[in-house]
Amino acid sequence: MARARKVEVTLDFAFFRALLVFYRLKRGEVRKYYRDLTRKFLDFNDPTNNPKAFLRQPQFEALEMYVFLKEFLGNAPVQDIFRDWYAKKGKFAGRSEGGVLPDHSQGDLFDKVTEEQYKAVFQQMRKNTRVYPNYIYALTMGTGKTILMATCIFYEFILANKWPKDNTYCHNALVFAPDRTVLQSLKEIQSFAMQKVVPPEYVNFLSAHIRFHYLEDAGTVLSTLDRSRFNVIVSNTQKIILKRQNREKNPTEKLFGSGKPTFDKGSVYDAASDLYDFDQPEDETELTTNQRFEKLTRLEQLGIYVDEAHHAFGKALAKDMGVGTTETDNSLRTTIDLLARSLERAGTHVVACYNYTGTPYVGREVLPEVVYAYGLQESINKGFLKKVQLHAYTNPKSAEFVRIVIDYFLKATDGLRPEGMLPKLAFFAATLDEVSKELRPAVERALEQRGISRDRILVNVGDEKQTTNDDIREFNRLDSSSSEKQFILLVNKGREGWNCRSLFGVALFREPKSRVFVLQATMRCLRSVGDVQHTGQVHLTNENIEILNDELQQNFRISAEELQQVASDREIVQVHVGKESVKIKLKRVRKSYEIEEKRFESGKALLPEREDLQKWHDMTKGYRLLHIQREGLTPVDAAKLDPGKVEDLTSMREKIVFSDLMLVAEIARYLNRNPLEIEEILSETAEGISGILAPVNEFNELLYDAVIPRLFDSLYALNEKDETEEHEIELIKAPPSDKGYYEVTARKSLIVRETDQGVSAYRGKSFHLDTYCFDSNPEQTLFWDLLREGRGNKVYFTG
Repeated sequence: MARARKVEVTLDFAFFRALLVFYRLKRGEVRKYYRDLTRKFLDFNDPTNNPKAFLRQPQFEALEMYVFLKEFLGNAPVQDIFRDWYAKKGKFAGRSEGGVLPDHSQGDLFDKVTEEQYKAVFQQMRKNTRVYPNYIYALTMGTGKTILMATCIFYEFILANKWPKDNTYCHNALVFAPDRTVLQSLKEIQSFAMQKVVPPEYVNFLSAHIRFHYLEDAGTVLSTLDRSRFNVIVSNTQKIILKRQNREKNPTEKLFGSGKPTFDKGSVYDAASDLYDFDQPEDETELTTNQRFEKLTRLEQLGIYVDEAHHAFGKALAKDMGVGTTETDNSLRTTIDLLARSLERAGTHVVACYNYTGTPYVGREVLPEVVYAYGLQESINKGFLKKVQLHAYTNPKSAEFVRIVIDYFLKATDGLRPEGMLPKLAFFAATLDEVSKELRPAVERALEQRGISRDRILVNVGDEKQTTNDDIREFNRLDSSSSEKQFILLVNKGREGWNCRSLFGVALFREPKSRVFVLQATMRCLRSVGDVQHTGQVHLTNENIEILNDELQQNFRISAEELQQVASDREIVQVHVGKESVKIKLKRVRKSYEIEEKRFESGKALLPEREDLQKWHDMTKGYRLLHIQREGLTPVDAAKLDPGKVEDLTSMREKIVFSDLMLVAEIARYLNRNPLEIEEILSETAEGISGILAPVNEFNELLYDAVIPRLFDSLYALNEKDETEEHEIELIKAPPSDKGYYEVTARKSLIVRETDQGVSAYRGKSFHLDTYCFDSNPEQTLFWDLLREGRGNKVYFTG
């Protein structure tokens, strides 16, 4: 028997890339489907329309895809979108093959997707189908997923308030944090200044109506009002999920238990359990959990937002995203599935589940429901993250490893205080004993040798004996200019979504129990800080470098060597302002318009074209419904100049038949004038009311295209006035007084200094700064062309 041929689906096949290409090609057409309020919200956050837009490029692109899925595709499941895209039907009818990838390269992915590839990917998507739409946004740690999540929730609530009966918008939001993740970082949703992403006219509404509920402690009760709107509940799965018994009770538990029977979820007996009080909780803890769950089922149109806090990779991420889960799993996805079914039974529904993760990959596969991704390499290239420098050590001993790492860290960060904060170095240990017996003594000795106080050390290991409440408070304020802690000793803290922008180095010299922890710890020091792109230092053993390389390949499709090369051609430049301030004069032309009210001239005609048949025909031909009949389909017939038989069917059009009162009311509504005054004006026209009424009833369009505009021109005069003002501005403001210079990150090939060879001849015509850092090659080329060709008296680059 012939062996079945295995269908190979290449890793390059990622539907989210095809979706982004389609959106970019059809952006103008897609936006026609959006509500005006939606377009206004997007334009406010679009950097190309609003120079003060707060969102970064990946955040805004993800927001665009969020709206695209909701208002253009109607919250359709990913597998349905993929099916229509492949078949070129529905909203994807007429989709063209080919396309340019987000990195401006041409991809063969879009040229042709074979039927076998389509079936394999579609089958993978169908396996993960839920009862609700499920979307994944994969943005690398540090690109602002929490802010993006908050922006999406604000958008939902603004639209839901305007159109409360539209079931595509979320009236309430449930934000899930991962297991054991500190909810502290998610409090940014509440503390974030919403006016940065919300148009000003809607800020007061959101501030007054949004209610935040944080379920931090096991005993916290959810206090939402039934059927209320605009609640944001932040929790983790343990605070929500109904208790489930996964093992058989022992004889003692059976003896002292309630004695009530239990049934499998979804069974006939389970459906009727409430009639017999079978499902009553047995203790206070279970009662609290049930209370939260029941409260959620009384909230309408719930949107679920899952923040992975950048810690879930590999199998853990797959399980949370629903890949390969079963009914008996206690995973995040199972919790959401149970909640969705309970909401349906309660007469409401989950609008959609939006997952925010750090990577679109799980091992060799792409997560099937990813709709947008922004990778690690792109984030570093764009300056959203720090650059990376890896240091490998062979056979290091504890004391010497610590000493070498601290020496290198102090040298690399000497004099550096970004945003006024002290640079931090984190040591990751595997166990509590390792911290107390090896790591801390070694760090203390190394600091003593350099005359640094032990007070710079902070220990956070989750053990009250070694970590006090004061230590926790210090840990939470590491990213403040007043924090004097600099050397952080941790146990497994990298796994819990710890965010510290002032962290400039991490060190891990023992192989941890979890291989993925090496990747998690490495990424802790990559968050950007300050106005320039700094470099994060990662110190590992050779064995851990190999582990890091494997994990980078599996989760980001990049090697450790490539990671170091990303943005390696960039450097931090100190830019000094010239001694003489350069000022230029600009002319500002201010146009103003004044409306002057006029008296209507009695006897003036509003439709003078009626006196001339040809003019009347030309004016109304666009409003007529004509039936044209021709004979034959041959080329000879088509070449004939005979227009055929023409029949005017205008009388059969569906039209509004205006009365005198209706005509007066409609015109008064448009001109915002007293109806009695409008009636008098119409009576004074050459046609009179009846003379205007007849053509308007024949061609309704005349009322809006001719009568009302001409009446407006007869009643008002629009006067245009130009004012020219001359302003003198400085090309560059003085730098901060404490530094005396600006710091800029730029590619080495795009940096031009006035001290460079061959530049001295042009100093008199340019260089109001001692260094120009160009953004692109075309800018640099234009600069040199203008200087060498002698065009213009002065040539300055302002950046």
